[in-house]
Amino acid sequence: MGMQADKIFVNLPVKDLQKSMAFFSEIGFEFNPQFTDENAGCLVISDHIFVMLLVEEFFQSFTKRKIADTSASTEVIIALSASSREQVDEIVQKALAAGGKAANDLIDEGFMYGGSFQDIDGHMWEVMWMDENTAQQSE
Repeated sequence: MGMQADKIFVNLPVKDLQKSMAFFSEIGFEFNPQFTDENAGCLVISDHIFVMLLVEEFFQSFTKRKIADTSASTEVIIALSASSREQVDEIVQKALAAGGKAANDLIDEGFMYGGSFQDIDGHMWEVMWMDENTAQQSE
């Protein structure tokens, strides 16, 4: 097998770190205080997946390129797996209630179900559930 990594850290620029951390906390996510300070919040997706919410000025110090204007373009779509259709709805509803915006239409293919939202900085998130047994049978 080719190259493998143990963990992934997705870096996202945010305008107001405290507001962004509050937004994701309202959805139900936690932060790792060991990697959180005034410039960065370490959002824990799982034991191996983290999203580093970086204050825009700090994020800019890692690149010579402009930060994407999320009101005009999409630089990334972060897709998360959910354990059920109900969990998809719950996460999306909590994100909208916490100040996120609707993104794409709900996807309902029976064996695959997904919702989406934009966080308060305009980053796109998808939450997907798939019935793996049905998906494997259709291959």
